[in-house]
Amino acid sequence: MSATADTIRTGATALGIEFGSTRIKACLIDATTHEVLATGSHDWENRFEDRLWTYPVDAVWAGLQDAYAGLVADVHDRYGIRPTAFGAIGISAMMHGYLAFDDAGDLLAPFRTWRNTNTGPAAAELTELLGVNIPLRWSVAHLRQAQLDGESHIDRVAAITTLAGYVHWQLTGRRVLGIGDASGMFPIDSVARDYDQQLIGRYDAHTGGDLRPLLPEVLVAGADAGVLTASGAALLDPTGALQPGIPLCPPEGDAGTGMVATNAVAPRTGNVSAGTSIFAMVVLEHSLADVHHELDLVTTPAGDAVAMVHCNNGASELAAWVGMFVRFAEASGIRGSADAVFETLFREALDGEADAGGLLAYNHLAGEPIAGLEEGRPLFVRTPDSRFTLANVMRAQLYGVFGTLSLGMRVLEDEGVRLDRMFAHGGMFRTAGVAQRFLAGALNAPVAVGDTASEGGAWGIAVLAAHLGSDQDLTAYLDDHVFADADIRVVDPDQADVAGYATYLDRYRSGLAVEAAAVAAL
Repeated sequence: MSATADTIRTGATALGIEFGSTRIKACLIDATTHEVLATGSHDWENRFEDRLWTYPVDAVWAGLQDAYAGLVADVHDRYGIRPTAFGAIGISAMMHGYLAFDDAGDLLAPFRTWRNTNTGPAAAELTELLGVNIPLRWSVAHLRQAQLDGESHIDRVAAITTLAGYVHWQLTGRRVLGIGDASGMFPIDSVARDYDQQLIGRYDAHTGGDLRPLLPEVLVAGADAGVLTASGAALLDPTGALQPGIPLCPPEGDAGTGMVATNAVAPRTGNVSAGTSIFAMVVLEHSLADVHHELDLVTTPAGDAVAMVHCNNGASELAAWVGMFVRFAEASGIRGSADAVFETLFREALDGEADAGGLLAYNHLAGEPIAGLEEGRPLFVRTPDSRFTLANVMRAQLYGVFGTLSLGMRVLEDEGVRLDRMFAHGGMFRTAGVAQRFLAGALNAPVAVGDTASEGGAWGIAVLAAHLGSDQDLTAYLDDHVFADADIRVVDPDQADVAGYATYLDRYRSGLAVEAAAVAAL
């Protein structure tokens, strides 16, 4: 038997499972080296039913079982054994949303995901009441909106939780939540490592309710969050091979597992994730002075305060432009992969002017609250005296991915928030030294890119499971045991890029009036 097979057989492992928006991933790691040993996955999609975005609860369990079965099959294919136990298990999922239950534990309404925007009146009311920005997607906004709408189930609500909290509850019988995920339900007091009791008092006085018993218990990283029950083991593995009694770490949200996966949990660090959407997480040294609609205030899995800038639009418009050049190459009889075209165009952007030659690119395929846009209209704008070259076009498109994000990051800069390093991840950073360099210029801060585990958040929650019971805090554990030998490449900001991007952003901000006019007219 190989050493790895023996590691799995003896349970010296940690299993992480993350429910993403389009895929459920299972990731098994060595609990000592944190290397990925096996994976499994299940694709799923949300549904738009009764004007709300949802996933059927049956799909939650079918997807969980399929992803786990895929991981077991992968273990068998690689090592010739089938696991029956693990050292620890962790569950994570997309944050926020609304899962409401009665006192018998029965679901009262279909799961409402973070994508729903019907909570505007409640979010505005609570932001004013609490003096903290309450985004549309937060669980308390969903609860309050159901109250305002007089929904029939509201008088029977005995518990609310997130998707990760729900799955963990069914696996362990414990209604608990990791503090990072809890911070997307209701504001957290980072000193007390619990919900802000003063704000709960305001909520109760305003609504005439009793909010605290409805919310799950808050736990920090490393805390005991229960063990897998016999019924939970059967839910995860209907074959009956998986044994109960395995400890679970506190369930977390995808933002928290992303911070773990990029070692961005210490003050003055953060991470930028660029995909279909783009968001930045910055761990704060001090509280912010004012309320800002551009910022969500959440926490790390250890409970430290984090400011999040979340933008609905990321690299999709950039990919569409590159796709056009891919087709041009094909039509011209030039053979090459899409990745090669991406790299060629990205390299060309390095020869562009620091301010992109007066060109502007807006990547808004969807509405963008930070930019004040209810709908999106992708635009490429130039003036008669701008320098319309391929290099400037591509630099403008790359800058455009960071444009709305930068508006939020400038708010943090005005609040005196400082950064020692930002970790960037996402496909656009695969071409070394291009998007990474431009982001460093946009943020005026060093940007790191590394060879992190490809399983992302599923790997991050597996690491949190491995950390369960450690005598080290999360920051020290990640530094000493997980990332000590990681291959990290850091780029410092080029001051010409900093100045050029600042000019671009000033023009970008002014040009939002053009974008708003396009939404109104087209």
